[in-house]
Amino acid sequence: MNSPRIVGGISRRRFIQYGSLAIGSSIVAACSNGGTETATTSAGSAVGVSSPSGDGIKVGVLYSTTGTIAIVEKSLQDATFLAVEQINEGKGPWSGKQGINGKKIDMVVVNPDSNWDLYNQMAKRLIDEDKVSCVLGCYTSASRKSVLPVFEEKDKLLYYPVYYEGNECSSNVFYTGAAPNQQITDSIPFCAKTFGKRGFFIGSDYIYPKESNRIAKAELVKAGGEVVGDEYAALGTTEFITIINKIKQAKPNFILSNLVGDSIPAFYKQLKDSGITSKDIPIMAYPTTEEEIQAMGPEFAEGHYTSFNYFQTVDTAENKAFVEQFKAKFGPDRVTNGVMEAAYFQTFFMAQAMEKSLKEGKELTTSNLREATRGQVFKAPQGTVKIDPENYHTFLYSRIGKWKADGQAEIVFSTEAAVKPIPWSQALYKGRTCVHSTPDKRGNPIVETKKDLPVELLKI
Repeated sequence: MNSPRIVGGISRRRFIQYGSLAIGSSIVAACSNGGTETATTSAGSAVGVSSPSGDGIKVGVLYSTTGTIAIVEKSLQDATFLAVEQINEGKGPWSGKQGINGKKIDMVVVNPDSNWDLYNQMAKRLIDEDKVSCVLGCYTSASRKSVLPVFEEKDKLLYYPVYYEGNECSSNVFYTGAAPNQQITDSIPFCAKTFGKRGFFIGSDYIYPKESNRIAKAELVKAGGEVVGDEYAALGTTEFITIINKIKQAKPNFILSNLVGDSIPAFYKQLKDSGITSKDIPIMAYPTTEEEIQAMGPEFAEGHYTSFNYFQTVDTAENKAFVEQFKAKFGPDRVTNGVMEAAYFQTFFMAQAMEKSLKEGKELTTSNLREATRGQVFKAPQGTVKIDPENYHTFLYSRIGKWKADGQAEIVFSTEAAVKPIPWSQALYKGRTCVHSTPDKRGNPIVETKKDLPVELLKI
């Protein structure tokens, strides 16, 4: 079959528009990789990847490949590229098909350079200038909050693949990462039972770590525990001696870390260099994945823990294929992780919804795509997952992994099936949930039941 071609852009006029946003060089680069083409962008730039016929379905890809968050967002972009390649070429989970009802996905890839303002500006340009059908992207809650008003005002869809603090239920976002009850709710009682009840909380200084830690602290108190420290470092900080001295003075049984980006390897290294090992004070983290552990060296993470929905060691046929295909495309030394797995399977959620709409003779409008995405099911690497048709979050597995000397996780806890998402922490907002109308009229979806919401597992 014909391979996709790189469109050097975007017109000269549009290139200049994007280039005006650049922080560094505005050079747009595209390269061929093993017969399949990928695109790379410099800070603040954009590149289009188009099917030869030019009649494909335009989709925006919004991840930073430069700046302090690039350590993980590049992996999300790579996983998205793999999924789009498989959809366009009828490989992997899309075997036997060719594109979406014969139409290829045309990616418009932008790089916001880990700059929240650029996420907002580039989201507007993807929608207004490139006329994309929807957007796959964002990592931090700060970037999601930056673009949310854009998607809601223009009534466009964002597929967001990252665990987050909850407290949100937009008609314009499908949340394919963990809600609080799929990551925090199980991990804090595990810490209190396994390590002890004194918890020290740290994080990067922005909305996700602070809100996530607020929920985790409430869960610890609910479990009969005690918060003995709560510290935040500026995003990108790599100096942690002051916080480590406070940890030594507080003598916690465990550390709950919500540091992100370049701060993660710096903290783990300095904690060990200060004489504190995982046997002394174990870390339970949410943002620490195989990607960050490979970057820091597994000797600094051995014996610490992460709560996530997916680990590279998950034993499913779909995961073995995913890991093999990812390494074949991007190199044998690359690792897979939870956020990239969500970036991968959410692309198939989007493709299945587009396929459903087109088969029903419908145009790919936002309202049609939104209704078609509700309730989509996919056999993901972590196991079978599903978009909750009521709240647009995703049924996901809850798991806890203990890091080994080889940088991979021994899974020490897992639910039997994917868990129904609840967008609000039940430790802070008892009975609050979210139900969108059918069809979605974009009204207020918040429902106050005032009752304990039971744990529900996915039944297919």
